[in-house]
Amino acid sequence: MSEPAAFGAEWSAGLRRAEEAELERWLALAHAACDEADELARAAFRRDLQVTTKPDRTFVTETDTAIERAIRGRILAAHADHGLVGEEYGTEAGDAATRWYIDPIDGTHNFIRGVPLFGTLLAVERDGELQAAVMSAPALHERWWARRGGGAWARSADDTAPRRIHVSGVASLVDAQLLYGSGHDIEVSGRAPGFHDLLGDVWRERGFGDFWGYALLAEGAAEAMVEVDLWPWDAAAPTVLIEEAGGRVTDLEGRRAIDSRTFLASNGLLHDVFLERLTKGGASR
Repeated sequence: MSEPAAFGAEWSAGLRRAEEAELERWLALAHAACDEADELARAAFRRDLQVTTKPDRTFVTETDTAIERAIRGRILAAHADHGLVGEEYGTEAGDAATRWYIDPIDGTHNFIRGVPLFGTLLAVERDGELQAAVMSAPALHERWWARRGGGAWARSADDTAPRRIHVSGVASLVDAQLLYGSGHDIEVSGRAPGFHDLLGDVWRERGFGDFWGYALLAEGAAEAMVEVDLWPWDAAAPTVLIEEAGGRVTDLEGRRAIDSRTFLASNGLLHDVFLERLTKGGASR
């Protein structure tokens, strides 16, 4: 993906690579897949789990793999020519014009430990540009979704209808709330040498990791979220949601990318400030 000249909902709409009807069908498919994923996750949550360790020393449960198998089956049943990029089963038809990014349980460690901050992330890409996404948090009974040109939306269990969401209008660092995944991982990565000092210059900082931080950002409850060691399936869905909510996403080198392992999402207004402070340090502003 190329570096953006701007940000905001109107700019995001210009990234559309499919007809609205097709985008709506993709969203409907993603919602149906997440409905099934929610049922599988809730049935296993806070139960005895079979947990194994992957070669990269991260954990995986039988629920992670069951959800990804179910989602892959749904997608290919509807679109046999689509590609798949998933956390547990890798890439299939990677050169397809339309590809889906699948994170069956984002926040697996939370899921294992009985923490309700976990969810399924789905995003679909056409010709290298992300087009639509759903993030579903079954234990919280909340869901967020977006498509290019259609805005960003959320719905909670007690909502009578979906609500459109927007990033905040906060434009001052001293008024900003900064979210992050693992503070330790960010510091030892060496990719954000200004991280520690920045924590003391914002209004508030919290370690709301995984999808939850991006959902809060898209809803205007925070101004930035930073992580390292992300994979494309972690970043794809948040990218669509935040850009359609009016925000901006890049890696820590300022490139609009989901495959460079670092990720900075913001309300757009403070993006350059956060980027400079994280990567170069410097005085409060």
